[in-house]
Amino acid sequence: MKVFELLEEKFILTDFKSYNKEDIINELIDLHDEDENVIDLELIRSSVLKREEEQSTGVGEGFAVPHGKCEAVRDILVSFGKSNKPIDYNSLDGQPVHFIFLIVGEENQVGKYIKLLGRISRLMNKDDFRQKLIEAKSKSEILKIFEEEEKNYNDV
Repeated sequence: MKVFELLEEKFILTDFKSYNKEDIINELIDLHDEDENVIDLELIRSSVLKREEEQSTGVGEGFAVPHGKCEAVRDILVSFGKSNKPIDYNSLDGQPVHFIFLIVGEENQVGKYIKLLGRISRLMNKDDFRQKLIEAKSKSEILKIFEEEEKNYNDV
């Protein structure tokens, strides 16, 4: 399972309307409003925001990965957004974020969900990869960057 195979242009934001953490998470969730894999968007929202209250998903290196598991999805949902302006996200390293990757999975697909979180972490911890993303001007360019970076990954 590769990130670029799950991510579609319609689930990418090249900038956010807001710079408030909760509003940004909602922007990423709202991208899935018409998604056929969504059963209940408000249950998804509740799950992700509840998880965020437990501990910040701003993991460091300028990125956050808000996530949740619930029965309101038919398959894993992913969306990605970037911001040229630093966002105060209450990150574990105390630094602002520029990249936010939303993941929502089914309760019974924990393995797939954990593998995806791990893959995103490995990708986003690469300085050159993050630099390419910040320089990307379009959704298609962002997708291409993920695809190029993952072409040599073996599925785990």
